[in-house]
Amino acid sequence: MSSDFLVTPASGDAYITLLGRSTWALVNAYHAVLREKGLRPERVFIVTEEPYAGDASTAAEAVRIVSKGYGFVPAIGVDVLPEADFIRAGQTIRSLAGDLIRQGFRVAIDITSGRKVTVAGALIAVSLAGLDVRHIYYLAMQNTDDVAKPYMMIPHRIQRIRDVMEDAGVRP
Repeated sequence: MSSDFLVTPASGDAYITLLGRSTWALVNAYHAVLREKGLRPERVFIVTEEPYAGDASTAAEAVRIVSKGYGFVPAIGVDVLPEADFIRAGQTIRSLAGDLIRQGFRVAIDITSGRKVTVAGALIAVSLAGLDVRHIYYLAMQNTDDVAKPYMMIPHRIQRIRDVMEDAGVRP
């Protein structure tokens, strides 16, 4: 690690992101959250399924690079789940979010790249457990033509970072 970059300040934020078929979707949503929402997580967890586990190291390195561009370096972890296991996805993310909340972190979950079974399992489990997840992010695209490229190269008029918790009126 270069001494030019500070290790993450004590922001108290943790970010759980779900990796499915698109590494670009995960990285671009993360970039949008940093740029548009100002989040600076101390810890980032990439949760993926076995068929996509090979892309997790690429996603982790991209998260590291984007974070450095914003002047911080989060600790990054990866959890690999069995494919299409709704129950295991829910248990893993509920446990991860719960542990982070108990440690005093404000938890955000990004569902942009996650497959439906992982997203549904995660959100249902977190909701049923009554966990105080602060943000649920989703990078909405008006169309998906030519979006497999860096966030800043995609016209901003066709993409918008959404926070489901804000949109639902749960968070200001």
